[in-house]
Amino acid sequence: MVINEQEKKFQLSRRNFLKAGVAASAMGVIGAIKAPAKVANAAGASLKYTAAAKGQWSKLHPEHDYGSATVHFAENNDQWLGTTKIVGKVKNFSEADMGFNLATRGLLPNKKTQAASLSFFFRHPFGAAIANAGMFIAPPAAVEGKSSPKKLEIPDPEQMSQHIKDAAYFLRADEVGIGKMPEYAYYSQKLTDKAGLMTKPVEECVIPVTERLPYVIVVMVDQNLQTMLGSTGYDGISGAMSMKSYHATGNIAVILATYIRSLGYNARANHAFNYNAVMPPAVISAGLGELSRTGDCSIHPRLGFRHKVAAVTTDLPLAPDKPIDFGLQDFCRVCKKCAENCPNQSITYDSDLVEYNGYLRWNSDMRKCAEFRILNEDGVSCGRCMKVCPWNSKEDSWFHQAGTWIGSKNEASAKLLKSIDDMFGYGTESIDKYRWWLEWPEMYKYPAVAQAPQTH
Repeated sequence: MVINEQEKKFQLSRRNFLKAGVAASAMGVIGAIKAPAKVANAAGASLKYTAAAKGQWSKLHPEHDYGSATVHFAENNDQWLGTTKIVGKVKNFSEADMGFNLATRGLLPNKKTQAASLSFFFRHPFGAAIANAGMFIAPPAAVEGKSSPKKLEIPDPEQMSQHIKDAAYFLRADEVGIGKMPEYAYYSQKLTDKAGLMTKPVEECVIPVTERLPYVIVVMVDQNLQTMLGSTGYDGISGAMSMKSYHATGNIAVILATYIRSLGYNARANHAFNYNAVMPPAVISAGLGELSRTGDCSIHPRLGFRHKVAAVTTDLPLAPDKPIDFGLQDFCRVCKKCAENCPNQSITYDSDLVEYNGYLRWNSDMRKCAEFRILNEDGVSCGRCMKVCPWNSKEDSWFHQAGTWIGSKNEASAKLLKSIDDMFGYGTESIDKYRWWLEWPEMYKYPAVAQAPQTH
């Protein structure tokens, strides 16, 4: 999509405004921002980064990069997982009951999704190439195995945590955290034959998940800011952005799990091509996000939705991080920008959280979301909520950093950030200079679905 003249003028006005610095002076926040893309040293903020315990952060990244958000630390107990309230028994889900797998089983209202569910990510050749590469890290032999019978001497849990984080950053993770593994984050059953869901009873396509390990290492990779700025959020590159980050995090998780097993401890990689667990509770536990309006998707204070994660569950002695609170619950309550821009209206407009499976969340429609992503005829899958969310880093400027600093304060500040975001058209632009990929619109029309390339 090439930007039109009106959009060009609009973006020119935004750049002039950014250069002027008038708004920041008026809001009195210039002094609160260290520098673009760095942690805020917020004047008068109620929380500063506490002195890290030995080994709490890594040497390569001495602090988690939360951008300019004001971050508090939250709880992980029977009543709370970070800022998510636990109100009852949280049941473990079967992987066969997740959105795309419901489509494969023919259980979504639009029956067209069943035929397209196994191959829709392959409708763009570049996304297909990445997804195909993911198959090499999918087999059980890649994600799990027996630990070494001899336990090597390791540092204390704090130093070991620092070392594991350094290893993840060395392997090109953008963020990494360590949490207590919530028991309810494990699947009750995992898929062993996804294609079989089309013709076999579900019981023949799953096995029970019995693993229960105490810690989870979560690695996060950015889906790429420049590519997002050039995309509509649901064009041909959307699926490739997901696959790229799933593949990157999966590789890191497989290497870390293999390394930990070589030290004599149990470890299992969990990534998009072979999960034992759902990721949002692990992300929250590891201090890398909060639950958002979209239902079960987490938002990072700097990357927003613009990330994918993988995890390693392990009994390696580690010092877990604390969950975080950067005001997202208050923000999502008033923003609703993802709901306003959802192509299939899958995201709720409700102001209040509701009970779902023993915890409180915004109850967005996973089934409608899956239907649109599978049958999207303007591209592959969808990341529109990621594109428009004000928590995504945009220009690397004091202005955006000031905005997210404001947005993490309270509901009134959230309204201000959302208004500023709308005023400057964030999420509506598709910047031509960043559109490096090729589009093949004829491949996106159902049922013209490409097949996965052969690997043998």
